[in-house]
Parts: sequence; structure tokens; C-alpha cells
Amino acid sequence: MNVARPISLASAPRSGGISINRSIFRAAVSVAAAGILVKLVAAGKEIAVASVYGRSDAMDAFLAAALIPSLLVNLISEAMNQALVPTLVRVREQQGPDRAQRLLSSAMLWMCLLLGAASLLMALFAHGFFPLIASNFAPAKLALSVRLFYGLLPIVLITGIATNCTAVLNTLDRFALPALAPVVISVSIVLGALLLGGRFGIWAMVYATLAGSLVHAGLVAWMMQARGYQFRLRWYGMDEAAREVAGQYGPVLLSGVVSSGGLLVDQAMAAMLPSGSVSALVYANRFVSVVITLLAGTVSTAVVPYFSRMVAFRDWAGCRHSLRTWLGLTAVVSVPCAVLLIAVARPLVRVAFQHGRFGAGDTAVVASVLAMYAIQIPFYVVSRVDYRFLVAMRRTDLALYCGAMNLGLDVVLNLVLMHWFGVAGIALATSLWSVTSFFFLRYWSHKLLKRASALEPLP
Repeated sequence: MNVARPISLASAPRSGGISINRSIFRAAVSVAAAGILVKLVAAGKEIAVASVYGRSDAMDAFLAAALIPSLLVNLISEAMNQALVPTLVRVREQQGPDRAQRLLSSAMLWMCLLLGAASLLMALFAHGFFPLIASNFAPAKLALSVRLFYGLLPIVLITGIATNCTAVLNTLDRFALPALAPVVISVSIVLGALLLGGRFGIWAMVYATLAGSLVHAGLVAWMMQARGYQFRLRWYGMDEAAREVAGQYGPVLLSGVVSSGGLLVDQAMAAMLPSGSVSALVYANRFVSVVITLLAGTVSTAVVPYFSRMVAFRDWAGCRHSLRTWLGLTAVVSVPCAVLLIAVARPLVRVAFQHGRFGAGDTAVVASVLAMYAIQIPFYVVSRVDYRFLVAMRRTDLALYCGAMNLGLDVVLNLVLMHWFGVAGIALATSLWSVTSFFFLRYWSHKLLKRASALEPLP
């Protein structure tokens, strides 16, 4: 098997990680460039969708239906990626590509089984939990949400496979094309909304999302195969590497369950407010998610394989230098982005969404939510560097503790702030717990690196 060999640290001089930071920078630039293009297309998608559906009951129902599939992917597939990548990199570096392929095949099989089982479980209990997350929906609107949810369920497995293939490609120093591939989903949704929306209504969004997700998964699976890793679902037994992945997967998965519970809490509480509040929350978060994806997502994607390699070779000086460098860079970039987004919230929403059924009143509501959401940007972006280091150190238990703390804060802050600010208060609560998360992760990252350096001083 001809797997591309990444930059190895085995014989690299431990000079504080300067050369590694250059590699991370090149990877980050590649991901950012691809991400900007993807987000530009996604912005066009949001404009097209808003002009066709506005803040209608049908759009509220679709967004509620799409929440659970996206959460399942984030919980199960993303958790597997975080648990798998550090061990996959270590096995490939120390034991060779054949053993790495065996580990990948076993991990992908278990991920697919978990995604399938979770989808089936959610399908069985949909009528039970949808009234909880959409408590203020009228009966017809609630019934539509459930039907749309059943239509969207296949994307759980499809998108899970796509994210796993993308993570593997990143470990092979392939960043740009995998980051660019999701553009096909936005293109599919735009075409579906504009060409089929009049005929199929909100169901055009379901059909277009499924079609785009299938093409996306096919593309990244083909890329992975071209780089030497086979898309193979096969169990090779519970060897040492598989046990290590399993041991890390549990805390990451539980952390995802706890932290993603905050999304359910936010949407459920927004559904208790006047009609259109769920859509306002989602529309405002689109802008913030663009910035977070381009900054936090870009840096997180770039640092993962390099942190994993440095930890595998116990290059603590390199880890320290990379942490210091990327914490500073992300802070310098993210703070002005947050300030700018707050300053231009109203005109930005007006230009982007105030068309068709989306009126001036909708703009005022969404702009206030956007300003509150934007406060979180620098804290969230900077904290992702520490988070990825902790995952590379295989301290995923700390992510679980952090998620539990955030969920408790989210519930309490939502109850207080939505009473004062309405749906904008829910966004402000998210920003406030992002601050506490930043300090928690920063403390533990510093502590673990200091301890590791003291136990294993470098020559």
C-alpha cells in the first residue's frame, strides 16, 4: 500500500517547533482559502434559501428537523475522528502504513455501526423528543418537523463517512481539496431551493441536502483512496491501538453529548419564544459560524496532525512553541473580527437577508442576536488551540468536564437572559460560557505541558 508519508519528527531537530509552525501555517492558509470559497457559496445559499422560505413555519420545521442529524454526526463521527487521529498518526509513524490501515478499517466500521444504530434509535423515538425541542410549534408544524426529520436521517451515515475521510486526508498533509469538497452541498441546496422549491416546497431542501451530501462523501472517499488508504469496513480485533482509540472515544463522545445538549437547550428555549425565534437564532449564527469555521476550524484542522506527531515523539519544546505562536495569532485575528461583526450586524443582516418574505422587523431581531453571538468569537477561536493539544495528549476526559460545566451554565444563563433580552439573551448566554471554557482549557493545557516537560526533559 502506497500511503504518502508526512513530515516526520523522528529525526527533526527539536528547535522549538519553528519548522513545524511553518508547516501548520501552510496548512492553515490552504484550509482558509478553501474555506473562504466554501463560505462564499454558502452565503449565496443562505440568501437563496431566505428569499424562497423567509422565516416561515416551514423553514422553522426544516431547521428543527436538521438539528438532530447534524448533532448525531458531530457526536459520533467527530468524536471518532478526535479519538482516532492521534493514535492513527502514532501507529503509522511507529508501526507502518499497513497497521494504520487496519486500525482505520476497524474504526470506520464501528463508526458506521454507531451512526446506523443512533439513527434507528432516533427514528423510533422521534415522536417523543420532538415535542420537547419544539414545544411551541403548532401541531401541524410539529408533524412536518418529524416528517422532514425522517427524510434527512440518511445524511447521518453519509456525512459521518465524509468527515472521517477528511480527517484521514488531513493526517496525510492534504488540506485544501478536502476543505473545498463541501461546496457541492451548498450548490445542491441552492439549485434545489430555486428550481424545485415552488414544486416541492420545503421538501426540496431535503432532496437537495441528500444529493449534495452523497456527492461530497463520494469525493472525499475517492481522495482518500487515491492517497493510499482504502475505504474498507472490516474488524481486525481489539489490539493495543484499538483499545487506545476506544479509551479516548468514550470521554469525547460523552463530552459531545453534554456540550451538544446546549444546542438542543438553546433551540428548545427559542421555540418557547414568539414564532420565528428558532429561525432568528439559526440565521444569526450563520454569520458567526462563518468566522468560527474560517478561524477556529482552519487552525484546528491544521494543528491536529502536527500536535499528534509532536506528542508521539515527546517534542514538548515544539508543543510549547506552537501553542504560544498559535494562541497569539488566533487572538490577534479573532478580536478585530468580533468587533467588526458586532459593529456591522444590522446592515449585514439587511443586505444578506432582507428580501422577499424577510422584512425589516426580521432584520432587527436577527441583528440583535448576531451581536450577542459575536462576543464569543475570540474566546472560542483561541480555546480551540488548547483543546486540540489536550486531545493530542489523550486527555479527552478534560473535554468531558468542560462540556458538563458549559451545559449547566447554558441552562442557567438562558433562563436569566432570555427573560431580559428574548432570543438575543440565548445568544449572549452562549458567548458567556465560551469565556469560562477558554479559561478552563488554557489552565489545563499549561499544566499538562509543564508536567510533561518536567517528567521527560529534552536532551
